[in-house]
Amino acid sequence: MALSAMPEWQSGLLVVGVGTVIGMLGPALLRRYLGIERLKVNNEVAGFKFAVVGVLYAVILGFAIIVTWEKFRDVETAVLQEAAAVTALSRLANGLEQPAAQQVQARLHDYAVAVIDDDWPAMKVGGYSHQVTQMLDELYGAVIAHEAHGGGEAVILAEMFYQLDQITLARRTRLALAAGIIPGVIWIILVGGAAVTVLFTFFFGSASVVAQVMMNGLLSFLVFVALWVIAEINFPFTGPVHVSLEPFTMFLVDH
Repeated sequence: MALSAMPEWQSGLLVVGVGTVIGMLGPALLRRYLGIERLKVNNEVAGFKFAVVGVLYAVILGFAIIVTWEKFRDVETAVLQEAAAVTALSRLANGLEQPAAQQVQARLHDYAVAVIDDDWPAMKVGGYSHQVTQMLDELYGAVIAHEAHGGGEAVILAEMFYQLDQITLARRTRLALAAGIIPGVIWIILVGGAAVTVLFTFFFGSASVVAQVMMNGLLSFLVFVALWVIAEINFPFTGPVHVSLEPFTMFLVDH
């Protein structure tokens, strides 16, 4: 979460910049102390093993990027669906008799304000607001307390309960992913795999040290920029790349 909270240029410099520099300096230093002849002996065997390691790590890294991005989009969709359900519920409340309609509208307004003021700051640190949970309970209570008068209101109430369930489901989705998309054990594999993949290239002996350093730099850049992207979107509500609360602010503006 610390990386996600940094400005993009700082986290990018720390992960991509430092990782790329290490990847470029490593073979040059190892070449200086071991000598080119000793490293050349490893080329054939190390090349075969590196091909296997590279493919395995590429699959893991690519899969992690896809899953993280899909989950990030799921959170965005959940926020849109939650705000849409709040809007739909507000419009359905207009079909109820007074004062029930006003009570539901007031609870909806309080819920949207609480989501912005309490839930969003809490999700930035991987938590959630108990006050918003209480607001949602009160919203359910306002709908449950109303007794339908006639078939028309019964239909409206049924749809209102459906929209309430949609709000609850969407909120649970965003709360579940606010603490991070990638589990800690997967991060160990991703970081460890990056280290193994880059370190493996140190034991090759190319005729041109400049060519080897440049190739290592490009490889390290690709590996660490992929890790940086995952880190940036791993916490959907933290840092420069985050899910917007605009759908809820639009509801408050319109209502």
